[in-house]
Order: sequence, then C-alpha cells, then structure tokens
Amino acid sequence: MAARPVSRVFLGDNKGSLMIRWCAAVLFLLWAPNAWAQESLPSASGVITGSVLDAQHHAVAAAKVILERTGAPDVITAQTDSNGMYRMSLPAGTYSVRVEGKGGKSAAGPVTLSPSKVATLDLILQPSASADLPFFDEPTFTVAGVKDNTYRGGHGSDAVLRSAEALTQETASLAKATPAGDDPNRALAERNERAGHPLEAAREFQRAAELNPSEPNLYDWGTELLTHRAPEAAAEVFSKGVRLFPQSVRMMLGLATAWYTAGSYDKAGMWFYKATDLDPGDPAPYLFLGKVQAREIAESPEYQQRMARFVQLHPESALAHYYNAVTVWSRSGGPEDLEASRKARALLEKAIALDPRLALAYLQLGIVNATEQKYSDAIREYRKAIELSPALEEAHYRLSAAYRLTGEQAKAEEELAIYNRQSKLSAEALERERSEIQQFIVNLKDHGRTQSKPPR
Repeated sequence: MAARPVSRVFLGDNKGSLMIRWCAAVLFLLWAPNAWAQESLPSASGVITGSVLDAQHHAVAAAKVILERTGAPDVITAQTDSNGMYRMSLPAGTYSVRVEGKGGKSAAGPVTLSPSKVATLDLILQPSASADLPFFDEPTFTVAGVKDNTYRGGHGSDAVLRSAEALTQETASLAKATPAGDDPNRALAERNERAGHPLEAAREFQRAAELNPSEPNLYDWGTELLTHRAPEAAAEVFSKGVRLFPQSVRMMLGLATAWYTAGSYDKAGMWFYKATDLDPGDPAPYLFLGKVQAREIAESPEYQQRMARFVQLHPESALAHYYNAVTVWSRSGGPEDLEASRKARALLEKAIALDPRLALAYLQLGIVNATEQKYSDAIREYRKAIELSPALEEAHYRLSAAYRLTGEQAKAEEELAIYNRQSKLSAEALERERSEIQQFIVNLKDHGRTQSKPPR
C-alpha cells in the first residue's frame, strides 16, 4: 500500500505545560480490492480502522480510542491491540475522534464514515513533560458581565462594519447545524440564550467545552462570544478549535470572522484563504469571503485567486460569477481599462443568465455601463435592480446620478429622496438590531485589565 500523507499540528496550553503532537493520515475510502472489503457490512454501517503510534512510531498497545457521533449522545470506545491497531464497525455518520494512550493524548475530526465503506485514520502521540494534565486548556479571559448598549464602536467604514455583522450572523447560522442533543450544559446554554440571559449562556457554553472539548462545543462557545462583541476572546476559542479540529471548515471561518470583526485583516484573510483551500470544492468559504468589504482583503491578489477558482470549480453558481466580476472591476485601471470592463461585463451577464433575479449583478452591470458613459444602459440596469430589490439603497443613489447626467433632473431628485428615506430607515433598523445584542465585558487574566469594548 502506498505511503499515506501526514500532517502535523501542535497542541498546547497557554502556559506551555502541555504540548501534544498528533498527525492524522488523510482519510481515504477503500473499496472492494482490499482485505477488509471481503467482510459483509450492514448497508447503513461502515468501518473505521487504523493504528496508534508514539512519537518514535512504535505501536501503542492498550490505547483507548473514543468516538463521539455528531448529533447523538453515544460515546463508542475501543482499545488497540498489541500491534497498536484498532477497528470498529459503526453506523454511518460524522464522528469526532480522541485517543488516550500511555504518555499522551490526541484528537481528530470530524471524520465522516460512509455506509458500506472503510475509513483509515492513524494517530501519532507525542508525550509532553506532563501528559496527565487536563486535555482542556484554561482560557486567558473570563466573561465578567454585560454592559449597556450605548457603545456602537468597531473597525473600518460603515460598509465594513455591516459586513462584519453579516459574517457574524453567518457564523452563528452554522452553529445551528449541530443540536445540543443530550449535552446538559449546551442545552442549558441554548435555553439561557433564548430567554435573554447571554452571560449565563456564555458560562454554560464554556463549561460544556471544558468538560468535553468537542468541535460543536468549542464552536458554540466561540460563536456566543463573537455574537456578543467579544471578538478577541472568540478568536482565542476558535484558535483552540482549529488546533484540535484542523479539518473543520466552520471553525476556520469562525476564526476568520473573529479576526475580521476585531480589525485584524491580515489574520482574517489568512484564515479565510485557509478555509477555501481546505476543501476547494466547498462553496461555503467562498460565500463567506464574498461578504468581505475591507479593502485590505478584497483587493488582494489572494482574494482574486480564490474568486477565480470559485468560478472554475462552480461554473453553475451565479454568485461565483458575480463575486469574480466585482473583484475584476475593483482591480481595473479605470475607464481606459477596456479588458477589465470586457471581462467584468461577461461575468455579470453570465451571473444574470444563471440567476435572472440576482439584483446585485444588475447593479454592478449598471456601474460598468455608467463608467463607460453608457448612461441609458446604466439606467436600465439600475431600474432592473430596484425592481428586484426595492430596498437596494445604492441602486437608487446611482440611478439618481445617472438621471442627473442625462438631464432628467426631476427623476434624479425623486430617486435621491428615495435613497435618503431608505438610508434613514435602514440605519434605524440596524440600530435597533444592534441594541438588542448585549456586549460582553471581558477580563483578561494575564494582564489584569478589563476589555469592555473592542480596541479602536
């Protein structure tokens, strides 16, 4: 059998007391032409098998392999044999995997087990100076309370702030994909959140993660902190999640969003790109990335490369063509850059052909036409965008400008009035929404100071 590629991730607490290195072989499925496939598996079950080795690649006998199925309360365990091998037949599903052996611990996941197939997962343990310390690392912060909602601070322009809030909402929506099940702390945390007790919810999410640092528990805790405007604390939790679960796309997206909300755009971009690269065929990370408004990311070559790849891998996606068109246009050299105009126009027309109700594509096509001084075409596209999405403020503003340039002053004033009215209403609605979310007061243990709002 060919050698399996291996990746290494180092895990450690903030005090350096625990350093565990584990590496998991890339998960692959073995079909009939192998010895394991000779057995008959139930149609809804699969097999997971592998080995547990120490840092010197010696077999670890009697190691305890622990699997937890996502969305189910069951915890399944097995013990390695004298050759360090384990093997389990399990119902198909997604599992987090932990192993405890002599001198070390390790974790991997999530791992998806398909019906009637065999998955191989090898784990390598690296002993530390004190391998018997708790698996969970103490955070460097505590959530001390909540503050009133008079503070509306943040990083960047209004467009960047709105994009950060949109990304936070998207991050929270991914948390809903994993119900609490029989985890009492997560269940209590969710009840407290629904009842309007965010501080109690955050503490229960933390307890759940401390008792069982599973992927869902860490993700929920990070999301709760992010939702209540504690992005640096959320980044610490998501960072821990990425170390423990390096194959979790949503954990990377949560970490990217936390850094983006905190105004650390270099770190945010890095983790957005890592998320798109982890599974290039998964459209979700590209859709997250498409919501970014910070120029430090949106105008970078790395961003452009990912959006170009999004179109290549998903030519059926209207949003892929739209985001790529916006990227091409933002990097153009102005009206004289005919090649950029041609390419952006072709991408936008393709997006509209794929989704004739994509208002943003009509708006952007109107912008391209206006830049080329094709004002009648621009007016047509702006009007179509407004027809599909009457609340699209920018379309009213740009339509007003186009009317003014063509001498239709009355129409220009009418559209400008609509724009001003809608801008005021949306700002008031956004303010009400923001006021409903209480902001956490976070104490930083290592500095003995309180962070009550994000630093400017």
